[in-house]
Amino acid sequence: MSTTTSEPKVSTRRTYGINFGRTLNLGLSRIKYEVRGYFRQGDSVFLTFLFPVVMLTIFAVAFSEQNFGTEEEPLTAAAFYLPGMIAAGLILSGLQNMAIDIAMEKSDGTLKRLAGTPLPVMSYFIGKIGQVFVTGVLQATLVLVVASVGFGVELPNEPSKWLTFAWVFVLGVTTSAVLGIALSALPRSGKSATAVVIPIALILQFISGVYLGFSMLPDWLQNFASIFPLKWMAQGMREVFLPASFEVLEQSESWNLPGVAIATGLWLVVGLIVTRITFRWIRKDS
Repeated sequence: MSTTTSEPKVSTRRTYGINFGRTLNLGLSRIKYEVRGYFRQGDSVFLTFLFPVVMLTIFAVAFSEQNFGTEEEPLTAAAFYLPGMIAAGLILSGLQNMAIDIAMEKSDGTLKRLAGTPLPVMSYFIGKIGQVFVTGVLQATLVLVVASVGFGVELPNEPSKWLTFAWVFVLGVTTSAVLGIALSALPRSGKSATAVVIPIALILQFISGVYLGFSMLPDWLQNFASIFPLKWMAQGMREVFLPASFEVLEQSESWNLPGVAIATGLWLVVGLIVTRITFRWIRKDS
């Protein structure tokens, strides 16, 4: 009897290990596939990958004569807008790109075809989130290079600043990707996805301190923007790239990095829950 009861336990462990390894391997393969597909779509590359670079260039050139700091501590337009553009890139590559891309795949039958294959849903998610992470890293690097080389922005030289950048970036890009997957359930068809998702991403950028200084917004709008994750991502990036004197312009007159982590983490949990409830290979009304 002891031999009989021990055998199923060993068998279960092996099966679980094989399934996990297979799921991970398929997910890593999907990352390569998703990244290649992403860069083959000209509209996606412009609207999500190059858009922050284009906007940074426009603002840096348009306000090249304006000082965004003080006489004692001058700040160029490129340096002022840099943290917001990096944060916006997370939302564009994650939330906007994922929501539109998956809605299109539901509409054109791609997910329906994948449902008939042995591909696990988790492998599909690994591919999507991995693609956002890879393109997000490339995008942030490009923005930093353009700001530094093209407009002479001084980048931080303290390791602590780059450590903050790393965790805000990783948490932000993961949260944005998961929220994008969750938001993909909202458009009724692939054709309507752009019209539904882009205004949401655009409004978030305007109220979260990306294109306008956050302190310039009325208090009620600042409070409303604080509900959403982009405001906190931008705030974390401002801590990295802006002088310490700008800290008093934040809502609590501090960078409040614990608040950045908590608020963004909560939205990650919300995105995971909504995705778990709403994601289907095939729409219920198909």
